[in-house]
Amino acid sequence: MIAIVDYGLGNIANLTNAIRFLGYETILTHDEEELRKADVIVLPGVGHFKDAMDRIDAIGLRELLTDLEKTKPFIGICLGMQLLFQHSEEGDVDGLGFLPGEVKYIVSDLPVPHLGWNNLHSSYPGLDKDVYFIHSYKVVTDENVVATADYGQEIVAIVQKDNVIGIQFHPEKSGDYGLEILNQALQGGWK
Repeated sequence: MIAIVDYGLGNIANLTNAIRFLGYETILTHDEEELRKADVIVLPGVGHFKDAMDRIDAIGLRELLTDLEKTKPFIGICLGMQLLFQHSEEGDVDGLGFLPGEVKYIVSDLPVPHLGWNNLHSSYPGLDKDVYFIHSYKVVTDENVVATADYGQEIVAIVQKDNVIGIQFHPEKSGDYGLEILNQALQGGWK
């Protein structure tokens, strides 16, 4: 069972449909018992970092997610990936702190938000095609990087440290290739 964390922000319908299309059972929940029973935890997110952390704290999820991250495969997607990191300048607020690094505004001569298709770059085989991005903030880290994209600067696109995976783009909006990446993440990623 794949548990999609329901904290009030996220592209839940498309992501749920994509995971089900891949043959997995899903549950949308913030219930502790259901999250603890799940095989994989997925943290989605669209919106503002501070709002997301405020909602996570308001429903008492921070401690539970921190506990689950130690024992279960844990995937953050889009804003959900950013929440995995230590701090964001968006709202000047701390994240979950599962991964080292911070979230900063994309300063670029190119339009922001970074919106549309962009090619992945990676030393891992098969991570070299276009995926769909929409974000104004980027993760800044030199650690655990699996894939990047070029948007006038390096954008961290996928990270993985042990059982924790972050995906900055929207795999559920990235066609068959995005579904392949999502499935790989659900099966443990790029160890």
